[in-house]
Amino acid sequence: MLTKDKITEIYCIADDFCKEFDAEIKKHQILPCGDRKSRNRPHRMSDSEMLTILICFHFGSFRNFKHYYLFYIGEHLKSEFPNQLSYSRFIQIEHQLFAPFVLFLKLVCFGECTGITFVDSTPIAVCKNKRIKRNRVFRDMAEVGKSTVGWFYGFKLHLVCNDKGDLINFCLTKGNVDDRNQEVFNVLAKELFGKLYADKGYISTSLFELLFNDGIHLVTGIRSNMKNRLMPLRDRILLRKRSVIETINDELKNICHVEHSRHRGKANFLINLLAGLTAYSFFDKKPAIKVEWESPSLQLSLFA
Repeated sequence: MLTKDKITEIYCIADDFCKEFDAEIKKHQILPCGDRKSRNRPHRMSDSEMLTILICFHFGSFRNFKHYYLFYIGEHLKSEFPNQLSYSRFIQIEHQLFAPFVLFLKLVCFGECTGITFVDSTPIAVCKNKRIKRNRVFRDMAEVGKSTVGWFYGFKLHLVCNDKGDLINFCLTKGNVDDRNQEVFNVLAKELFGKLYADKGYISTSLFELLFNDGIHLVTGIRSNMKNRLMPLRDRILLRKRSVIETINDELKNICHVEHSRHRGKANFLINLLAGLTAYSFFDKKPAIKVEWESPSLQLSLFA
């Protein structure tokens, strides 16, 4: 639930990050030669205010960003954001937040690997199937792919989370990229260790060997045409708890609304996705599993 206390909390965290980010940028900034001056006039609305507005939109209270900005931010939160830009100007310059948004998500919002990790992918469709040939915005980027629910046109969002429900890393690919693509795992598995639990779509000998060489044990189920194999009880139980990351994918789509068919630009699509992932990181209640060790057995319980 989005409250004013939550908005204040997000703004304070974003403001502290933006101050450090601007300080680091100034350290590595190239000064103009001679007497030549460069224009660097800041916007009327600060980056931390814009980040806060974009993140708070994805808490599920609103579905239309224009209505949210004009009527909720513009009227009910006018005292909290006194230097508001016009809606058209805000949309025009929000792509400038891409770099700080990525770093904010990576350095502030992402959780840490605990040794129990879940991986999954979800399709991000950018238009209805009947409008694929007429789509111009993502003509050179998106591809037709197939998921368990059918065909789609767009991208795939690959996610990795820990047992606490915190996102650890993500990777965005075209819709026709295989889940077992090694280049995807070169990004996802950078900071992982321990056990990585996945569904049957990740069964691959080459992928298992690649991850095992990096100290990661990939655990998957077996298909009906495969020989049965022994698996520790601990792995069998944790493999059934993959509902954690499946619930995260559901919340990202149905609460954070990272998927819709009204994009008018590539940059705004990426900002919308980053804002949705960041908003999820600020949720007070996340799907998780509680792991308690009791000799000689392992007790697991799933709570919402």
